[in-house]
Amino acid sequence: MAGGSLSYRLMNFENPEYLIALLLIPGLVFFFIRLIRWKKTVSGRIGDPQLVNQLVKSFSARNFLIKFVLIALVILLLITGMANPRARGASENVTRQGVDVMIVLDVSKSMLATDVKPSRLDKAKQLLYRLVDRLANDRLGLILFAGRSYMQMPLTPDHGAAKLYISEASPNAVPTQGTVFAEALQMANNSFNRNEHKYKAVVLISDGEDHDPEGVKTAKQLAESGVMINTVGIGSPEGSIIIDPETHEPKKDEKGNIVISRLNEPELQGISDASNGIYIRLDNLEDATITLSQRLDGIEKRALTENEFVNYKNYFPWFIAVALILLVIELYLPERKRMIHHKTKPA
Repeated sequence: MAGGSLSYRLMNFENPEYLIALLLIPGLVFFFIRLIRWKKTVSGRIGDPQLVNQLVKSFSARNFLIKFVLIALVILLLITGMANPRARGASENVTRQGVDVMIVLDVSKSMLATDVKPSRLDKAKQLLYRLVDRLANDRLGLILFAGRSYMQMPLTPDHGAAKLYISEASPNAVPTQGTVFAEALQMANNSFNRNEHKYKAVVLISDGEDHDPEGVKTAKQLAESGVMINTVGIGSPEGSIIIDPETHEPKKDEKGNIVISRLNEPELQGISDASNGIYIRLDNLEDATITLSQRLDGIEKRALTENEFVNYKNYFPWFIAVALILLVIELYLPERKRMIHHKTKPA
């Protein structure tokens, strides 16, 4: 997932999230310094320098330091190896049959409601992760919306980047609250090739809480451009309170009453019906994923040719190999000095 987010660089890490473990190195250095100081303190408390020298005469401070440096290097190399530094190979033109799919995700605060566990937004993300895996040959884009719409990712074959952007989606991405379908759908339409009247689809995921009178009208305009809109409703008709993530208190209206957020299915059904799409209420992740992917697979596909870097040279074996060599050296390096015994000649 994370590797795709760096795919536009010549060198990258396939799993950059592992690099956070490098914070262990400063901790080890701090521990080592404290250990050295503790040893000096203990030596000082004994008091008798000759006795101290006699007790530690076989101890090699130099070897002790070398062993620590080796352990630190082993940890550094193992962490870097797990992150897998890699370089791109030659680029190739890859042709596949697919369509353009714009994902339009509602990130209004009502999507934080927990009538769907763990929350409406988290459940929507789980669906999208599964859907992305099933749309291997399609180009994907992502729009986040609430009271305003924001293009997060234009159409791209980079599904790793798509998952990264989906994972980071939250109400903080759209400061203006509300649910405005028309603007989000129009932005999705503008991202498609206007010279084509097919090969285009929108997947709209929302609780539909606020009514947007322009939503169905805009959906009809997209249908005329050859765009099919499939909508996914998430939430329950009974509704749920919304806990504000900043105050941790239930959201209230202007009169001080606790707001109950409910799934507005008619709004979402109207949008899908106006564009020859389908409406799905998200209850079961697997069923919803299969239904959506089958619907998208039914769209006429065209040949998509992308100039992609498909071959990577992975360097993690080198890091792991050097780390193992250093670990063996550390294991066989003694902390004690090599003592030379002199034989006493008889008188």
